[in-house]
Amino acid sequence: MRRWLMLLPLAIFLVVAVFLYRGLYLNPAELPSAMINKPFPEFSLPSVQGDKTLSKADILGKPALVNVWGTWCISCRVEHPVLNKLAEKGVVIYGINYKDVNADALKWLAEFHNPYQLDIRDDAGTLGLNLGVYGAPETFFIDAKGIIRDKFVGVIDEQVWREKLAAKYQALVDEAKP
Repeated sequence: MRRWLMLLPLAIFLVVAVFLYRGLYLNPAELPSAMINKPFPEFSLPSVQGDKTLSKADILGKPALVNVWGTWCISCRVEHPVLNKLAEKGVVIYGINYKDVNADALKWLAEFHNPYQLDIRDDAGTLGLNLGVYGAPETFFIDAKGIIRDKFVGVIDEQVWREKLAAKYQALVDEAKP
């Protein structure tokens, strides 16, 4: 019995070491999401611009990217010019301004341009919580029926778009064609 008690700390250390070692090789951009293949959550939140209240019904009808962003997010600043280029090419992008000050968000969109067809104001982070958002930027791929088909965590730059995400978006567009 004493021998077992002496080996217990070593066993615990080895188990913890294995988990930590495994974590070194995980890609943080591939955080699992319980929302994949589930409907986008219901919401009723104001628009960043104007007094309109937006709901899930406003994002239905066409495949889209739903981009979680904030003015406090340094990575979002890096990503934003790419989102503008994608929007110019016809990619449908909805924004969720996450846990932000609305005046700051308005200033950001005026200064850096607005790639979002709709921009949802999530001051308290309730929609983000329902989506399982860890931070920003995070981007969800939704189909025309509002089903979340994929999620990307991190900055979408031109290479990431070209090599990892463009085909996923195009597949949703092709699936929506009659």
